[in-house]
Amino acid sequence: MHLVRSGAASHFEKLVLELGQNPIQLMHQVGLRQAEFRDPNTYISYAKLAELLNLTALQTKQPLFGLMLAQRQTQEVLGDLPMLVSRMETVEMALIKANEYLYLHAYGVQVKMRSKGEYIQLKLALNLDTDVNLEAVMQLSVYHLALFVAGLLNVNVQSLTLHFQQAEPVNNPEYQEQHRALLFSQSFNGIQLKSTQLALRNHRDEEALNQLITARLKKLQQRYPEDLADQVKDLIRHLLPTGECCIERIANALGMHHRSLQTQLKARGQNYRTLLLQTRQDIAKHQLLHGKYTITELALQLGYVDIAVFSRHFKQWTGLSPSQWQKQRTKE
Repeated sequence: MHLVRSGAASHFEKLVLELGQNPIQLMHQVGLRQAEFRDPNTYISYAKLAELLNLTALQTKQPLFGLMLAQRQTQEVLGDLPMLVSRMETVEMALIKANEYLYLHAYGVQVKMRSKGEYIQLKLALNLDTDVNLEAVMQLSVYHLALFVAGLLNVNVQSLTLHFQQAEPVNNPEYQEQHRALLFSQSFNGIQLKSTQLALRNHRDEEALNQLITARLKKLQQRYPEDLADQVKDLIRHLLPTGECCIERIANALGMHHRSLQTQLKARGQNYRTLLLQTRQDIAKHQLLHGKYTITELALQLGYVDIAVFSRHFKQWTGLSPSQWQKQRTKE
């Protein structure tokens, strides 16, 4: 089943109420529940979301409902994606890496880059097993792509032209007030950039990064209200792929000085380095058994600059090199 984070539909209820309809009733009609939208990291059926947006567009008589909804959203709807590509040097590298992580936001969507003269088309493809009209969910998804790219380029999302294969709605003036750069009846769904923009330096938004870490902390405090070590390990797991995992950033996310964090961990018989190694070991074993990364890619995901250091640590943990351990466990 293709899934998507429910956070992709952020602000749905409020917008539907403003348009004079009952959002809960619409959810129930397509087999979704309000509770599934409370936590933005809850995964729901992508096909069901498409059905919900399509039904809502019909009921509210807003053929561009998906776009109207997306225009109320910010990069927060993308979850961890912006953070996970933050260490990529160029816009092109960030886009390539984002495709590897898209499943964390939505499984069933892919972005393809196609050269078109001096331009690059970022074509969005939805592979959903459904007969439902996908226009509304495509509007939402193209805008999400624009939000993501705008963040990489450090430009206003309104400056990017959105391309849609669908025909232009006859009577729907609302979108003209919100986003004028729209093209309909196009050959693809997505956005278009100049080829030279791909080589631009990937914008690093420290404020957005800190906001994501703060949001993660709130969830951790609910999940592990008394266990500082588990909070630290979860933050480590979250930050390792970004290349930003260090005791100073983790302590800052927890609202304390790094020396204070070290003191509190010591009082519990723990220390940061041990927690870091334990987390790396857990992730490494899981990925070697179930993941798709090469050993080199896995080392980078774990924050190792040198694969030899990762291999040495792994051998200390298990007595075997990563490849030897993987082969042995695969045979069992």
